[in-house]
Order: sequence, then structure tokens, then C-alpha cells
Amino acid sequence: MKISLNEIKKLVKIPENVSDEELIKLIGARLVEVEGSEDWSKKYQGIKIVRVETCEPIPDTHLHLCEINCGKKVQVVCGAPNVHAGMFAAWIAPGCIVPETFGTAEPFEIGSRKLRGYESSGMLAAADELALGEGHEGIIEIDPEMPGVKPGASFAEVFDLNDIILDIENKSLTHRPDCFGLIGFAREVAGILSVKFNEPEIDLNSNVKSELKIIIEDADLCARYSCAVLDFKDEPHFKYFTPDDVFLIKADMRPISKIVDITNIIMLKTGQPLHAFDYDKFVEVGEGKEPKIIVRAAKNGEKLELLDSKTIECDENDILITSNDVPVALAGAMGGKNTEIDDNTERVILESATFSLYHLRKTQMKHGIFSEAITRFTKGQPAGQTLGVLKEAVKALGTEPVELADCYENPVKVPDIEVSVSEINGLLGTNYDEKLIVKTLENVGLVCDGKEKLKVKIPYWRTDLHIKEDIIEEVGRLLGFDNIPLDFPTRPFIGAKEDKMLELKNRIRDILSDRLNAHEVLTYSFVSKALQEKFGEEPKDSYEIVNSISPELQCFRQSITPSLLEKFQENQKAGYKDFALYEINQVAKKSDGLNNEGVPVMKTNLALVTSGDFYQAKAFAVELLKELNVQADAKIQTVKNSTLRKFKLEGPVSYFEITLDDFLDALDEVKTKTLRFSRFPSVSRDITIKLDKNTPYGNVENALKGALEDTGLIYKIEPVSIYEPKENPENTKNLSFHITMSSSVKTLNGDEISDIMDGITSKTIKTVGGEII
Repeated sequence: MKISLNEIKKLVKIPENVSDEELIKLIGARLVEVEGSEDWSKKYQGIKIVRVETCEPIPDTHLHLCEINCGKKVQVVCGAPNVHAGMFAAWIAPGCIVPETFGTAEPFEIGSRKLRGYESSGMLAAADELALGEGHEGIIEIDPEMPGVKPGASFAEVFDLNDIILDIENKSLTHRPDCFGLIGFAREVAGILSVKFNEPEIDLNSNVKSELKIIIEDADLCARYSCAVLDFKDEPHFKYFTPDDVFLIKADMRPISKIVDITNIIMLKTGQPLHAFDYDKFVEVGEGKEPKIIVRAAKNGEKLELLDSKTIECDENDILITSNDVPVALAGAMGGKNTEIDDNTERVILESATFSLYHLRKTQMKHGIFSEAITRFTKGQPAGQTLGVLKEAVKALGTEPVELADCYENPVKVPDIEVSVSEINGLLGTNYDEKLIVKTLENVGLVCDGKEKLKVKIPYWRTDLHIKEDIIEEVGRLLGFDNIPLDFPTRPFIGAKEDKMLELKNRIRDILSDRLNAHEVLTYSFVSKALQEKFGEEPKDSYEIVNSISPELQCFRQSITPSLLEKFQENQKAGYKDFALYEINQVAKKSDGLNNEGVPVMKTNLALVTSGDFYQAKAFAVELLKELNVQADAKIQTVKNSTLRKFKLEGPVSYFEITLDDFLDALDEVKTKTLRFSRFPSVSRDITIKLDKNTPYGNVENALKGALEDTGLIYKIEPVSIYEPKENPENTKNLSFHITMSSSVKTLNGDEISDIMDGITSKTIKTVGGEII
């Protein structure tokens, strides 16, 4: 977004002790990131306004020999078809750089030379040569009645080109629709400089009576729709090059026609986009005697040819302006070809409305429309200004409305916010007095009542202020966070309250990661509907994100397992086998309802996915719950073959997912354990026991632990696999374990290790039966 510093200065009285450089720095520190700035004053040095005194054609050429008055008489040869005696034009004097080439690798300096035998000094310039447009069909012509226009006057001074243009990174202003207009931006600059902002007078009186029919089918799609009917004959472009042209060009827009230019200028000043329809075409499309404006959601597959001659296919996320239900515009984005203004237009409908920013974001991405208008609409332009801005546009067009209409059935009521001076200072760590706080807030249009306890009235354009913390932040930002003393807050030393859930998560990580060698991952909490359907979940039970940045991140997930299966497949594809992934995170679904604050019930879940069948996941679950000393149903599942195919997984894969909130209160307090360490090398051995398939896994593991305890060694037991053959007449299974052990007093030799393993196996077999294989 481009912002003219001169336009800001017209609206705000900048203190004399604040230089342009300091002002730009303050804007960057307290309002928005300034990506760069361009000083235009050097570009137009030496360019003069001149009057063409005489203009004679040079025989057998398209050239003219002109005598111009720039305060003195100068001869210039000009090839423009529109040059004529008596006109005022822009003259680039010898020694000046052509603005079009200024700042490039090859700047072109104008000189004096002979053309067709005639001496020519400098050049009369076209808009493109002045870097003030794309037109090269002729030189620019300047209105002789314009203030300051006289032979020899500075072109830059008359057209306000001694300016600095700021390049604003507008992503950081997404929550501030008011700052997408010069008035709102200037208001913020006034606040930053601690000077009062004089609000431009805009007639916000909504007492409008009209017989024009406006129907808004859903106020969530369009909160307000205002329009005016005008008798108006458009002009392709003004005859003269004007300051309005320069205003648009500074904002990186181009002049098009009178009505388009005026509506664009109003939009740039107020932030409110406008659109004009041909009245007669509008009525004809709707097959009526007068306009009937209906604003509604588009139907899937509905088509509309836009002004750029592109035909789009709509869906239910698009909003349409219709004439008696026939589409004539893609709301907030672009008008339709069927109501385009042309040379035959004699009456127009001028629209000023506000539309759902969430729907328009989807429209913008779906149809690839990134105009200045939709950019502003997707920030949420306030409904409070549509009618007032419309009246300003009508006034700027120099006409009176035939009819003025306004549909605003549910006016937005902005509640006051109460905050005390002590709360402001307490949170910011400052010692601002009430007078300074009130002045700071009122400089940007907020109204404060009360003394210590302030009641702050929020103006319609501040759609970002909702709670007292917003007001506190506003005070800190405007007065400068960098001005807050760097002191530690004075607070009592009170220990933080124990967070049971955090403690539980840490215990789970210790068990799964450190003891059972599972790997923790962190995945997005937002997932696609396609992923949920692939896992067998019902997307309708998910909370959908209305302004999701991607179709892959449109639903808040109901469970963690689908995300883990995606990551499991990626690891399998990378060549990893025999591993386990787990994640601890929040989930929510509509069927769980809302809490007492009216927001979705959030649950904290643990999900684990592992290579292997049901018993492999069960081994993880049993060990985890035993260590936590809780009773819970882990709902262990083996991934079905159909699901394996959908996720492109190599089976078998099993998983479980449990809700930690369910047994949080039942947890024993963390017991302090003395961990034994050894400075001597450890040894590892694998053991496989073949035994009756009905023997519980836990019994075998406990028998092994008992045998190892008797050795006095430091040990660790890890499950490896559970194998049961498909054809199993003996009704047996094989349980494999990995044992790591070490002595706390010496290094174990081979004979000692053999004796220890013999003792362990014989004691285990004696306890649970079976045989070592």
C-alpha cells in the first residue's frame, strides 16, 4: 500500500521539530511496518509549466515548431499530435533527467539539439515520460485556470510532487480496516505525535426514505447496503491533467474515467470501496420498470461475466448483487459486464456497502481477484460509514441524487469499555496520569468519560477494540512501548499453582520417550475434511475455520490419530520400520458442546501409532497406564486394511487414543524415586519365550522383572514383538524382549553374563511356563 506523506500533512499538523525521517521512523515503530520510501522531489527538479505561444507544423513531418514561454521564450520541436498554441504543458528543461528514467541504471538527461534543422531545447512531456501514467498518445495539457499555473511555475510545486511516498506492509494492518484509508491512517499519525486530529465532516445521518427496493437475504453476508441513483454522463477522462490524477498515481492507481476516478479517490481517503452500475441496464437485466436490488449468496454453478470479460462459476461462498435475482456483480470484487457503464450511460446506481470479510477472502482466492477494493473489504470495512461515504462521493461528482436508499436492518451496537487508570499503569508498568491517558485516546477519536474509572466510547471505525486490554494496548502503543521504563514489576514472590495437566504430560513424555523409545511429534491442529473422511470421521462434527488460510487446514480436528497416520506414512516412505509416534494435543468436536463461557469444549488427548499389531500397541498402553497408576480404557485398534490403503501404509499398524482429562484427578502424586546409575558398561540380550497364547503379557513381564530384581543388577526391559502364527494347532505365541543390564560394582564378563541369563530364563519359565527359543 502506498501512502503520500504530503496527504498525511494536509490532515495532521506535524510539529516543526519532527523531521520527515523521524516521522517515518515513528510510523514504523508505533503503527505499521514501512518497507521503504521514495523521495519524488529530486525526480521533478527543473521541470517547468510553460505556455505554448506559437505552434507551426514542420513541412513533410509529423513535427511542430513551438515557441514556449517558461518565463522567457524558448524554441522546442514537438511531435505530439495534441500540441497547440495557447495550451499549458510540462517542459523538461535541458540538463534535467527524464523522470521516467530517474533512478534507473541508465538515466536519460535532456539536452538541446537540432531536429530537421531546427534548434530544440528540452522537451514537452507526455504522462509516461513524467512517470505519471502510461499514456503516450500526446503531451499532458494543464488547466490554465488551476491555482499556481503560469509560465515558468514549478511543475512539482503546482502538482504537489515534492513528496515522499511510503511503501506500507499492509499485512500488519489486517485488523485495522480504518487504516486502509488516508483519513484513518492520518488519525493514527496524529495519535502517535500526541496532537489532536480534526475529523473531516462526513454526514452519517441515516434518516433516509426511499422507494428503491433493497433486499438483503442474509445480514451475515451483507450488514448494510447503501446506494444512490444519479443522472450522470461519464467522461472517458478529464481533458486536463489534474491533481486528482497525481493523487491516484501516488497511490499506485491510474486515472480511468470521471466516475471511476472519483470513487477510487473516495475509497483511498475513507477506505470504503464504491461501485457504479448503469441504471438502465440494471433495470433491463431484471426485466422490471425500476431497480430491485437483492443481495444474496450465490448458488453452486451460477455463472457471471465480469467487467474484465472473464466468466466465473460461483459457489455458495460467493456473494452476488442481483437485479431482481439476476446476477449483476460479484459483491466486493468486480461488477458484471451486463451493467457496465459506457458512452451511452445517462443514469447510474452508485453502491456503498459492506460484505462478510470471510466470504470475500474465499472469493478472492477462488477467482484470483486482488483489487484495491477487495483488499479493503477483506479487512472488514465498518457498516457505520457506508451511507456517509456515499454522500461524499455524490458531492464529489458535483450532482444531486435522484434517489438515496439505505438498508441497515441490524445496526451494529458498539458497547463502551470500562478500564481504570490503575489497571492501565499496572499492566503496562507505567505511571501515566489520567490527563495524559485521556488525551492520548481522544487524539484518535475515542471518547472518555469518568475520572479514575474511565468509560471509553468506541467509534464505529475501530472494529478492533473489544475489551479493556485493547484499550491498555492502545495507550502503550500510541505513547510508545519503547518509552516504558525497563524495570522489573513489583510483585510478591508466590509460587505458581501446580498445573496437573502439565505434570501429567511431562510424566507421559518420560515414560514414552525415555523408557519405551517412542518418538513425540507435533502436527497441525487444523486438518482437511478429506483427511477426516479418509479416517472415517464425520467432518460435520468438526468446527470449521471460516477464514482458513488453506483448504488443507479448514477444520479443527476431532482426534489426533489421522494426523499421526499421515506422519507415520511419511516415515515409512523414508525407509523407517519398527517405530512408534505419539502426540499430546487438544481436540474438539461439536457433539461435545460448549462450556460455560460459550466456547467449544476442548479435550487434551494422547494418541500413539506404532508398527505391529494390536498387541504391540497394547504393550505401550499397558506399560504407560501401569507407570501412571491409573485405570483407563485405551481403545486399542489395529488399522484396517481399507484405511491402510487410503493412507498408503505398510501394515500391520496399530494405535490408541485416550483423553487425559478423564483420569487427571485420579492420578497419584508424583513419587520421588532414587534412580540407580552405573559407571560400568551395560550389556544387552534378547530373549524369546514360547508359551500358551492365553498367558497375559503382563504376567511374563512381571516374571522377568522379578528374576532380574534377584540379580541386584541395574536393568531395563523393553518389549520387542508378539508373534502368533496363523496356523497354530499348539495354541502358542512368542513374546520377545530386549534386556539391558549393568552392574553397579564391576564390568560383567562373558561367563557371568551367561550365568545371569540362565538364572533369569529358568526363573521366568518356572513362573509362567513355556520354553526359551
